[in-house]
Amino acid sequence: MRIQWYGQSAFALAADEASVFIDPFADVSGLAARGIRFEYPAIEGVEAALLLVTHEHADHNGVDAIGGSPAILRSTAGTLESPVGEVVAVASEHDQAAGTQRGPNTIFAFTLDGVRIAHFGDFGQAALRDEQAAAIGDVDLLFVPVGGGPTVDAAQARAIVDRLAPRWVVPMHYRTPRIGFLEPADAFVETFGGAVVSLDTPAFETSELPDGPVAIVPAAP
Repeated sequence: MRIQWYGQSAFALAADEASVFIDPFADVSGLAARGIRFEYPAIEGVEAALLLVTHEHADHNGVDAIGGSPAILRSTAGTLESPVGEVVAVASEHDQAAGTQRGPNTIFAFTLDGVRIAHFGDFGQAALRDEQAAAIGDVDLLFVPVGGGPTVDAAQARAIVDRLAPRWVVPMHYRTPRIGFLEPADAFVETFGGAVVSLDTPAFETSELPDGPVAIVPAAP
């Protein structure tokens, strides 16, 4: 499976059976109006069979950026059918106040190319609840926010890793040279010691990854 990071929490996952895009961004001019720098390149020329949107914020819900007439699952919960088979959409919150500050968030878990994947969107709870962990189940590849602010920080993200014990962990939603907010990923990545693969491109193949647990850090687009 080929995985490409487009910035923030946006990822394309491509396998022979199908392709999935998660949390695309489109028009983020509203961020600039609030004095927030967001300079990731526009997502263009990308198609998918399935499009997942974890929550309805502009840097995550740009569905019009993705072509190919994908099936769309957005801001929902349940066990759902999709072009890649069953998707488990787990209800969570974007904040530590039961969603009353920033709203709901969906954790998506599904299998593609034999790899069990979980994408945590803008998970902002203080910790993962027992029933959420049980619903997610076993995870091979975890995408988790680490930049703090509106989401979990490095220590909270590490607690999620320890709870789910994935093979590979990809940090997301953190400060890079392209954006002017959030915290960098350094504090989170340092918790892995030497078990880190730092890439010089935004894309990688799961078939080329070492066995985990290991942090995979793509280059910022």
